[in-house]
Amino acid sequence: MDFVLDVQREEKSVQKAIREAAKRNDMGSAKALAKEIVMSRKAVNHLYENKAQLNSISMHLGESVAIARTVGHLSKSAEVMKLVNNLMKAPQMAATMQEFSKEMTKAGVIEEIVNDAVDTALDSEDIEEETEEEVNKVLSEIAGETAAQLPEAVRKERARVPTQRETTSHQEEAIAEGADDEEELEEIRARLA
Repeated sequence: MDFVLDVQREEKSVQKAIREAAKRNDMGSAKALAKEIVMSRKAVNHLYENKAQLNSISMHLGESVAIARTVGHLSKSAEVMKLVNNLMKAPQMAATMQEFSKEMTKAGVIEEIVNDAVDTALDSEDIEEETEEEVNKVLSEIAGETAAQLPEAVRKERARVPTQRETTSHQEEAIAEGADDEEELEEIRARLA
């Protein structure tokens, strides 16, 4: 590219010489110098074209080298695949995969059984809680009827002792905390599934 810069500098000095020749009214020299400028511009354009062609050739050579490398790698990969196929017996691999499938199925069935058992246990706890709640309601009604029949002094004393309903509300709070535990258990199951 230094050559192109030199030519462009020379072109400027030749343009000055053309102006001087035109001032002297020397048209022959001016035409000869102008022809020289045209020739130098064509030479510069030709240099740029040659440079573009060389860059194109260089890129094609790079592509060819990359393709040759790829072909080499593919042939090595094919050799490796042959070796792997020779080492691995297809029927044995199929039998192993079937055994693996059976074991995974067993694991799934076992997980379902465990989940059903846990769900059943949790459901039975809910039934027990509901039964206990109904019994407590009946006992509270009976206690209310009995308290209505008691004298006034006994009623005041009974008012100081926590009622069955207060005890039940404490039990319900404990059950609610247990429900939180159930929610945590469900989250853990969901993560494991």
